[in-house]
Order: sequence, then structure tokens, then C-alpha cells
Amino acid sequence: MRRVFILLIGLFFCGIVSAEAGVLIKSIQNLSEEGSSKVVIELSGPAEFKKNHLSNPDRIYFDLMNASIPKGLVGERLIGDGILKAIRTSQFNKDTVRVVVDLDQMRDFKAEISENPWRLVIDVFSDVPPNPMEMSPAKPSQDNQDNKEARSPIREKQPIQSLTTIKTIVIDPGHGGYDTGAIGPHGLYEKDVVLDIAKRLKRLLNERYPYIRVLMTRQSDVFIPLKDRTKFANDNKADLFISIHANASPNRNARGIETYFLNWTDDEEAMRVAARENAISLEKMRQMQDEVSIILNDLARDLKRDESNRLAHLVQISMADDLEAKYKGIYNLGVKQALFYVLVGAKMPSILVETSFISNPSEEKRLSTEGYRERIAKAILSGIQKYVSPYELVKRDNEEPQP
Repeated sequence: MRRVFILLIGLFFCGIVSAEAGVLIKSIQNLSEEGSSKVVIELSGPAEFKKNHLSNPDRIYFDLMNASIPKGLVGERLIGDGILKAIRTSQFNKDTVRVVVDLDQMRDFKAEISENPWRLVIDVFSDVPPNPMEMSPAKPSQDNQDNKEARSPIREKQPIQSLTTIKTIVIDPGHGGYDTGAIGPHGLYEKDVVLDIAKRLKRLLNERYPYIRVLMTRQSDVFIPLKDRTKFANDNKADLFISIHANASPNRNARGIETYFLNWTDDEEAMRVAARENAISLEKMRQMQDEVSIILNDLARDLKRDESNRLAHLVQISMADDLEAKYKGIYNLGVKQALFYVLVGAKMPSILVETSFISNPSEEKRLSTEGYRERIAKAILSGIQKYVSPYELVKRDNEEPQP
């Protein structure tokens, strides 16, 4: 049975699916721009909805008919962008999902269903363009006791999106040259596997997003120091950084897929993985954990950290779903956090993907096949697509495709 993880991160939330109605709410995202704020509700299929504008307090709500919402999506998330105060969601009744948008100021709004993929897109326009320097989280609105709108505990303030489009993605195939990375029991090199997956992912991204520039830290069997990989991404003003690796363990039975983002951790296994990728001992890794100051600047950028977390979950869920649909014995090890040198200093959302355990004989055999590598690349693409989709909505019409 597929395992679906509850995520409460960034502006993307996903939950355990127990759909009782025809259309499932898959994600809710917000994108703030000068003079407008956009809410994007991703759906599993076409849906009908009703809308209404109420006052005292000022709000608009949308009832999606014949729809259900995972538990992880139910609740309130603060926006505070000067136009929207908050977004609240609930299963209003067994066949209706209610989405309430609490307003700071509104001149007009529009809402429509779009397809490929299916979404309810809500645009709210303000009377006065908000000043980003004055944006602050508003207190959550209090509902009247006699209404049946969505109610939930207050959730932590969510960061406001600062990007308007994704222009550059950097893919980092781990290891290379004399640094072979992990070696499988039958002699398969991690450096070769991840380079092939990275090239496939670059091809797929170029096909899907001709207007996005896709770069690789290495395109051949050469050694690139870890700090130079991040520098390459920063120098090219990358919007996303994806580092691809194959996992390994002294336990030949260890198997599964997992995705990391940069953060302090007390998870012993996560530290072990980071120590191997950092080419240092586990003891040195523990010392590095104690020297948290080396990444304080990274963790201070809450938007980057939270967006890395969100990207990691989207990629991990896509890999688990896509690979489980084709192969047996796929273990979803989830999203973890650790101190990877290759992610330290990255100025953009960045993740490290451990595609499978090359030390496991059966997973090494899969990694040696073109079909499995292509499937991994497509799964990573699927996660990136979910991340990019709200930014894609505001892509400038006059943007020229990148070579």
C-alpha cells in the first residue's frame, strides 16, 4: 500500500487520503505580488464551486462541490501580505470542501477552474499595492459563533513567496572523477549512476520547461569540490539546486529512497548519511553538529529553508508514488534533514536526493538499468513540476525561451 505523508510546510500541505467524494484537494498555495494575491488550489479533477463575499469580518469563501480534503490540509495558515490575512480550509460536510479567504483589503476578485492540471485559481486585487516593507502577519480573524465556516487552531505564520518565476535550475550529480562515491556489491559506481540520472532529468526539464535554463555542475566524469558546486549555483543565480546521489550502508539489506534538506539534526542515521556524502567520519560529523554557527546564515533565511523543506517533500512523495507504481519493494524513507556540505551556502531552495541504496544488491541491479534511472528522473521531474506550478502561473508572456 502506498504511504502518503502528512506535510505541514511552507504553503504546500498534503495529508492522508481518505476521499469520500469525487474530487480531492491536493494542495493549496499562495503567491503574493504587488497589488494582487493569488491562491492556487490543485485538484484531482474538474470541480464545480460556489462563491460568496461576506463582511464583518471581510472575507470570501468558496464551496467546492463533490469534493474532499485530506486531514493535513484542514486548518488555518496566515498570509499577511497586505491583501490576504489568512486562508482557512475545512470539510464543510461530507460532499463539500470550504475554503475561506480572510481579507485585509480587496478591490475585486476573480475565481476560475483551469485544467491540465486541474486547479481553482483565485485572484484577489487590492485597492492599494501593498508595501513589502510593511507586511506583517495579521491576527487570525474570529468567526461568529453562529456561522459554519472553517474553524481550526492557529498555525504558525507561513513565509510569503518572494519569487515570481523559476528561471534557472542547477542539477548536481554527486561525486565524479577519482571520487567514485559508493560502490555496489557488483561494482556499480555511484558517480556513473547519478550522472546518468542527472542528464535524463536535464533532458526532461528542457522538454517540459523550454523557458527555464537547466545547468549541471558536471556533465562528465570529473571531480568537483563540494563548495564549488554550491558556488556554481550561486554564481548562475539558480532558483533551485538539486543534488543527486545513491545511498549506501554497511547493512546490505538497507534499502529505500529519501530526500534531505539542510538543517541541524540529532538523527543518527541522517548524520551517517551526511558524513558519507561529506567524506568525513561520523565523529567529525558530530563535531560539525556542535559547530552550528557554520550554517546560521543559511537557517536565518527562513524562506529558503522552508522552501527547501517543501521542495524535498514534493520530490520525495513523487518518487515514492511513481516508483511504487512500477516496482515492488520500494521503501519510502521520507524527508530528513542533515548538514550536507554541498548544501551549505546555497542561496536558493536546495535538496539532496538519495535515489536508492547502491549497496543493496537488488537496488544496485535496478540502478544499473536505463528503465529505472529514467523512472527516477521522471519522478524527480514530477516533484519539481508541483513546486514550479504556482510560479509558472505568473510567468511573463514576453519571456524568451532559454537555450
